[in-house]
Amino acid sequence: MESSKKTRLNLPAGMETNLRLDPVPAINFTPPPKITSPSKTTYSDRFIPCRSSSRLQNFNLVDKPSPKKEGSNEAYLRLLRAEMFGPESGTGSPCSPVSPSKIFRYKTEHPSPASPLAGLGSGQDHGSNGLEVSTPTKAPRKIPKTPHKVLDAPSLQDDFYLNLVDWSSQNLLAVGLGTSVYLWSASTSKVTKLCDLGSRDGVCAVQWTREGSYLAIGTGRGEVQIWDSTKCKKIRNFSGHQTRAGVLAWSSCILSSGSRDKNILQHDIRVPADFISQFAGHRSEVCGLKWSHDDRELASGGNDNQLLVWNQRSTQQPILRLTEHTAAVKAIAWSPHQHGLLASGGGTADRCIRFWNTANGKMLNSVDTGSQVCNLAWCKNANELVSTHGYSQNQIMVWKYPSMAKLATLTGHSYRVLYLAASPDGQTIVTGAGDETLRFWNIFPTAKTSTPVRDTGIFSMGRTHIR
Repeated sequence: MESSKKTRLNLPAGMETNLRLDPVPAINFTPPPKITSPSKTTYSDRFIPCRSSSRLQNFNLVDKPSPKKEGSNEAYLRLLRAEMFGPESGTGSPCSPVSPSKIFRYKTEHPSPASPLAGLGSGQDHGSNGLEVSTPTKAPRKIPKTPHKVLDAPSLQDDFYLNLVDWSSQNLLAVGLGTSVYLWSASTSKVTKLCDLGSRDGVCAVQWTREGSYLAIGTGRGEVQIWDSTKCKKIRNFSGHQTRAGVLAWSSCILSSGSRDKNILQHDIRVPADFISQFAGHRSEVCGLKWSHDDRELASGGNDNQLLVWNQRSTQQPILRLTEHTAAVKAIAWSPHQHGLLASGGGTADRCIRFWNTANGKMLNSVDTGSQVCNLAWCKNANELVSTHGYSQNQIMVWKYPSMAKLATLTGHSYRVLYLAASPDGQTIVTGAGDETLRFWNIFPTAKTSTPVRDTGIFSMGRTHIR
């Protein structure tokens, strides 16, 4: 009976006699003491009360604001409100309601009418809460600070009242040097001597016709000569001035000349008479003269500090007499972009560029340049202009109109920059000074329309002679 309860192991034969099994001692495990709690509480995720089944009105907990404690953080709440909703909101009650439309909205100015994106969008009124549409800022145009070509011009006079440089529409540069006039081709760099007035006379002014075939020359003896540049031949000679003719201006077939004798003569190359009319309004030498682009008005400046505006019908008196300048007015330029806009510059005692509306005679703006204004010229490709200066800085300045922001200041001449002319494509200017040099500057942008531009041939660096 006892043997039947023995455990039998499945062992190979012969190993049962050699294997002894010892009994395993019993291990007593003592369970840990049981900790009992006085009450058993079950916690859920959260408790959401039901207001409809609650009787909170019995305890005065509904529709009753909490009393405001003495010394509460009203200043902090106002500051926090101002940071979140803007400075305007900080003056009201800390707990006043905020319109949802004002949260996370961009605060912008009214869009500029000049913006190309103005008026586009959702079609709603763009108020102070509208979303700001920003456009990338256009990088300013880089204007070279040095001339790309320099020509020697021996005997180029340092005289404020003369006008000795002009650039034709056929890309020929005319320069008066002493008693002679030289032509320099910007395309081929070829130099041609047009004429020599002799030892008893001198060149005081040069001016091309708009077609660029004929050149007018004002002389020291008061004559005005017309030369054919292709044949190097004089075709007309006008008299009438008592002394030097220092400034000339073409209007189709009419040539105007200003003189030290205070008069302005109108010459018509189609009639045999020396002049067809005379404008007498200045009390001193006439040193500035420009026709408007529509040939209707003639602006004249004089050493009497006056700027006068004439038309063909007012031969006795000017239609405008502008006397705000306090020095001689040589620099005159009509805007090619706005009808009736005239710019003028004063001499050493004035130093200002002034802008005029010739329709009503009102001065639109005045800018003190700090130096004598010798010349003005508008860019025909952009609403910009250039001014050249004398005492005391001898600089060239490029301006943006109408803001008159200064785009560039160029230096290089050691004397007053008395002479200025622009290339036919409107991108390059040439300046001349008493230091007997002509300097070429590429300062204006190209034309916006893709029109063929004649090769100027002036973009090689170097210094050459004009004669």
